[in-house]
Amino acid sequence: MKDVITSLIATYDVTGKYFDVDAIDKLNGYFATASARIESVKVINANVSAIIKTAASTLFDEQPELIAPGGNANTTRRYAACLRDIDYYLRYATYSIIAADVDVLDERVLDGLKETYNSLGVSIAPTVRAIELLRDASKELVKAAGINTVDFIDEPFDYMGKTLADSSL
Repeated sequence: MKDVITSLIATYDVTGKYFDVDAIDKLNGYFATASARIESVKVINANVSAIIKTAASTLFDEQPELIAPGGNANTTRRYAACLRDIDYYLRYATYSIIAADVDVLDERVLDGLKETYNSLGVSIAPTVRAIELLRDASKELVKAAGINTVDFIDEPFDYMGKTLADSSL
């Protein structure tokens, strides 16, 4: 897993260059948002159950066919697997928020996910929607906790959603 710092060092080391203005700006941005990222993750971690419950209920209200007979979340086992996956996306999003880098999402979540879901007959679209709902619920709680700088919360969720949506074309 990389963060902004290790990514920058790796990039500049390969080219044998010293940090330039762009690298310094990225580092400044990383450190300027560090407290807000940490506090945001604390809020998310303290509300994991509520975030997952909100995302799942909204998803199943919007797409009742998922829990209807024949749906991908119909049986208790499949429903539990769906909730487990939603939890998984949220947990790795928090890692990405702390790192200010999406590398962990590629390594631990996205690589092979489309193939796995396709082999199981699981549609990607509800997964993308669940990730959007996780983002929205997380941002709402973080804002309610008085953390005003929350744009960085979008990055991991949007990255997962876009990558999955693009890979399903």
